[in-house]
Amino acid sequence: MYKIKLDQFEGPLDLLLFFIKRDELNIYDIPIAKITKEFLDYVNLIKMLDLEVAGDFILMASTLMHIKVRMLLPREIDEKGEEIDPRAELIQALLEYKKYKEMSEELSYFESNQRKLSFRGNFDADEKESPPEYEILLKNVTIFDLAKAFKKAMDSLKPEVFHEIKKINVTIDEQITHIMNIIEKQKELHFLSLVHGMKEKIRIVVTFVALLELVKSGMIGIKESEEFNDFVILKLENGQNI
Repeated sequence: MYKIKLDQFEGPLDLLLFFIKRDELNIYDIPIAKITKEFLDYVNLIKMLDLEVAGDFILMASTLMHIKVRMLLPREIDEKGEEIDPRAELIQALLEYKKYKEMSEELSYFESNQRKLSFRGNFDADEKESPPEYEILLKNVTIFDLAKAFKKAMDSLKPEVFHEIKKINVTIDEQITHIMNIIEKQKELHFLSLVHGMKEKIRIVVTFVALLELVKSGMIGIKESEEFNDFVILKLENGQNI
């Protein structure tokens, strides 16, 4: 079984902040039903990819569902006679996490600029060309967008009435070669077009992992598509479009 690790989100609070920022939600008035569905969709997607899901994500999913149930019940009253918002503890945790995350990003920014100004000395690695930044490789596309497109490709497969166990000989290296052969000819193609005609789930999974490997190596880039739950794959040359 092929496994990959997504470093896009450092934890459940990081994922919740991503949803809030993406949808421009009010952090003090979180639409708990909407954000719970988004969170559970993400957890289900990474399970489908056979990723190692951290226990914190499962715990947060349970917490969100518990808050959702409490939101449907009559509000509790505190000692001052005011209604208790079931989201209060979550909001406070998000605000604290957001504060430290922004501080960490600011420190990382200063560190990055400093590294451009001076070298530590006697370290050859400092002078080597750095790999292309992911902002160049992924144009307005998040890992959540990739996962949704992958899920759509998996859902498009028709269920088989009978389950037949058979070995399918397909490797990541083979699919990397397959993708590059196509991209050399077409320069750009849609992900759903790439996996169209693939009838085995494992082949789509391996193709998707091969795609991520090519993005990581800077050989291809990804950009938004006009089609819903899809994205465009394009060839890059030294981290730039050709």
